[in-house]
Amino acid sequence: MRLHELRPAEGSKKSPKRIGRGTGSGWGKSAGKGQKGQNSRSGGGVRPGFEGGQMPLYRRLPKRGFTNIFAKEYTCINVDRLNIFENGTEVTPELLLQTGMVKKVNDGIKILGNGNLEKNLTVKANKISKAAAEKIEAAGGKVEVI
Repeated sequence: MRLHELRPAEGSKKSPKRIGRGTGSGWGKSAGKGQKGQNSRSGGGVRPGFEGGQMPLYRRLPKRGFTNIFAKEYTCINVDRLNIFENGTEVTPELLLQTGMVKKVNDGIKILGNGNLEKNLTVKANKISKAAAEKIEAAGGKVEVI
């Protein structure tokens, strides 16, 4: 089998309903929309969240707090996941991306102290927790904040 020979399973793909295309379409005179009313008209219907004039849920609920637009979002990784690297490896955000341990760096990498580390590594990260730094140094490694 080759890429150009791939086909979807028989019966798995269906054409979309083409409503409003006349009586021959199988959807009849009013195209499955019933008789009169808002929903039968072109562009008819109500916006998302509309509750028929009742005070909508998104306005009934209290608003609390705020979102800090300057907040930095770090991608967190625990020290026990660093055991996949060989002794003496320099662990950088680029290496973590390359190996697929993190999908995205965001504003930087933060190393957390959950688990144990058996390898001596040089870890370069944007933030490192105290527990993680202690575990890395106890295993004979070095910690660098970049």
